[in-house]
Amino acid sequence: MNRSPLSLRHSPRRLRRHPAMRGMLQENQLIPADFILPIFLVEGEGIRNEIASMPGVFRHSVDSALKLCGEAVARGVSGVLLFGVIAETCKDACGSASWDKDGLVQKAIRAIRAAYPDLLVIADACFCEYTDHGHCGILSVDGDRDDNATLENLQRQALSYAEAGVHVVAPSGMVDGMVSAIREALDAGCHGEVSILSYAVKYASAFYGPFRDAADSAPQFGDRRAYQMDPANRREAFRELDLDIAEGCDMVMVKPAMPYLDLVRDLRERCDLPVLTYQVSGEYSMLQAAARAGWLDLQRSVLESLLGMKRAGADAIITYYALDAAEWLG
Repeated sequence: MNRSPLSLRHSPRRLRRHPAMRGMLQENQLIPADFILPIFLVEGEGIRNEIASMPGVFRHSVDSALKLCGEAVARGVSGVLLFGVIAETCKDACGSASWDKDGLVQKAIRAIRAAYPDLLVIADACFCEYTDHGHCGILSVDGDRDDNATLENLQRQALSYAEAGVHVVAPSGMVDGMVSAIREALDAGCHGEVSILSYAVKYASAFYGPFRDAADSAPQFGDRRAYQMDPANRREAFRELDLDIAEGCDMVMVKPAMPYLDLVRDLRERCDLPVLTYQVSGEYSMLQAAARAGWLDLQRSVLESLLGMKRAGADAIITYYALDAAEWLG
């Protein structure tokens, strides 16, 4: 016998009919403070150049980046993540420009700290933007990455960021022992207050393409699958997580975000450290392309994607949509 919906003892829709009911019972909510805005930095003044593969995202000189930081503060965004993009003539085999005390990121850190003391300043710690070969560290004679030599330079880089006043160092190169090496350097340099956000679970993803255009960081040969994780692997992420926690990281990250929300949930359930995720360039550009073609509503699709990350367990989200999302949330 067919039963009328009106005779159902349990009707989930009863809790969805009224807007106030839906708002009251919403399990997860986005707020502007959930977001961290990545910024690409270049030398010069008054520079704000749009990135072709990331419409709406720009490379900024430090003075232009300061204006962007002002918008972030005004909209309630928690922090910024800094990437330096330097001229080819300034690159070398070891990425030495990355630890120059007067380097691009270091100058930006000092300027942002002075202008916006309440904004969290995070610096990406890697070498692909600074090496002439585009790999994330020093290479051995056979073209493989020399992790031990890379760790020494990573210590130099992290210490230079700390001396400039950074709040958080974020190593992204998936170098074994990177957290321990950075923690040792920071503590020895009397910068024990600086936090480490580890890119603990970073996959060798196809979704990084537009970033490599933005940061001019594509490898000149080969790829990064020898040190970034295989997208097919899940259990491997737990080992990476446990190692980085044991080495002393303060926060952990899953990168990319949407294809790996199962890992965000896994890490959230496995550890009590803050878990972040990174909505990477490819995710950004896909939504942009679909919206510009009229296939998706940009605001709704972006906020839904970000809410999915929050629901999966992310405590904070690095996203190029940070300013837009904060404005949409009001």
